[in-house]
Amino acid sequence: MFAIARFRIDTARESEFLARLETAHSALKSCPGYISGEIGLNTDEPGLIALVTRWENVGSYRRALSNYQVKVDAVPVLAEAIDEPGGYIAPHS
Repeated sequence: MFAIARFRIDTARESEFLARLETAHSALKSCPGYISGEIGLNTDEPGLIALVTRWENVGSYRRALSNYQVKVDAVPVLAEAIDEPGGYIAPHS
């Protein structure tokens, strides 16, 4: 499964926000079931940033959100995400 969190940030505070998002991503990386992830800046709209993470399964992702370090370092940043569904699984063939 993969999770996408999108953020709309004032470009004046972009570097500060990216530092916080890197810290959040580091906390998520330390959790069992994490496969990969990346932070991206939108190519067409300044101030639109995404964090995409891949997980072994939905349970790993949900357990990661309950991890103490994730609650400290990531949840406050993730709370600033655009309010939209962010978890995806591949359709069954």
